[in-house]
Amino acid sequence: MDPIFSPPLHRQRHQFVIDFVKRNKPKKVVDLGCSDCSLLQKLKFHREIELLVGVDIDGANIKKKMHGLAPMSTDYLQPSYDQLRIELYQGSVTQEDARLRGFDLVTSIELIEHLTLADVERFSEVVFGYMTPVAVIVSTPNSEFNPLFPRPAGFRHSDHKFEWTRAEFKTWALKVCLEYGYEVEFTGVGQAPPGQEERVGFCSQIGVFHWLGGRQDCNMFFGDDAEDVFSYTLLYSINYPSLHDNNILQRVLVSEVLYWAEKLKRNWIEEKTGERDDTYTLYPAEGEGEECLRASERHMEMEDRQTACGAEMKNPGEHQESELFWTNGEGQQESCKLHRCVSVPLAVLWSCCPKLSVLSGSLRNLRHVLMDNPEVKLSQDGSAVLLNDQEQDLEEEEKDHDDLEDSGYAVCSHSADPEEDWERNV
Repeated sequence: MDPIFSPPLHRQRHQFVIDFVKRNKPKKVVDLGCSDCSLLQKLKFHREIELLVGVDIDGANIKKKMHGLAPMSTDYLQPSYDQLRIELYQGSVTQEDARLRGFDLVTSIELIEHLTLADVERFSEVVFGYMTPVAVIVSTPNSEFNPLFPRPAGFRHSDHKFEWTRAEFKTWALKVCLEYGYEVEFTGVGQAPPGQEERVGFCSQIGVFHWLGGRQDCNMFFGDDAEDVFSYTLLYSINYPSLHDNNILQRVLVSEVLYWAEKLKRNWIEEKTGERDDTYTLYPAEGEGEECLRASERHMEMEDRQTACGAEMKNPGEHQESELFWTNGEGQQESCKLHRCVSVPLAVLWSCCPKLSVLSGSLRNLRHVLMDNPEVKLSQDGSAVLLNDQEQDLEEEEKDHDDLEDSGYAVCSHSADPEEDWERNV
């Protein structure tokens, strides 16, 4: 049957649902008779949907296909703000289940023809009377189209209990609207050959039902008096990674900070040495690198270079073992064995990476997240990220220090074996 259609008929039915989702942006969608979950696998990419549910009486078939609905690696590597939960249930569409009430969209694609006429009545009661979704899409074969197929007379599938004409489908649909407060529009997919469209109609006829109460009234319809019935068996559930999850949000924030801090450190080293280390090359989005350098220059022009690390630099003089001195916030000098680091101010990171401002909301929030994270070392006042600088020899320290006035960052020194616990003091 399908080869005479381009694209195949089942894809046209699925595309009809997808186009409806794009236009109406439902947040809660359930596919009744989800079978091999092929429609759900397409709908999961439309992230306006927050809850995507499939129901089928054949639990074994669901179990074969359900893992295809799992998040992909990119969903974990680049989580978005969108929230998506997928649930799959084994159960009959003639049974009520409170977990499926109040959805924005219910789809029933080539399902009702597999039910007895008595079960179709029960299907109507459950879907339109009990579940009361905002919208329902029902597709079913149009028997008037059947003579165009090169096959013996009969139903299109051995499991079909009936196949309606357009008039029979319209009679059922209008009866549903009258009983449960819906309106319906008729359409379909699978065009007839030229000149026969009016005579036979679409191959698959579709009714799109809209509840007259509307979305807001639908949400108010369910009160505490509603009886909680749980007749379906949950076979699969998964929450997609989302930035609404605080743990994921913090992980992404830390990853962005470390990426950009390392990138800016490399830019500074290349500027100082005139050499490029391709081993550590980072590839920013187009135009980001220049903007970062401009932002860092603007920031450091307004700052005192000597205190950019939260520690005042002192001339080591002829001190043995090439030690440097720094003063803490209370003005006390402490000695440490030379271990250089590059200080990247958080304000510069904030200016260079718009994603950080979007994710954290404020520079204060960003600092708070980083102070509690062991992967990031901050200066004592929490104003800058400290990165180890082991590319340059220790003998170049005095020469580099003289050039700090022209730099976008400051180089500071702290002990490899400090007397005080830096992380505790931060």
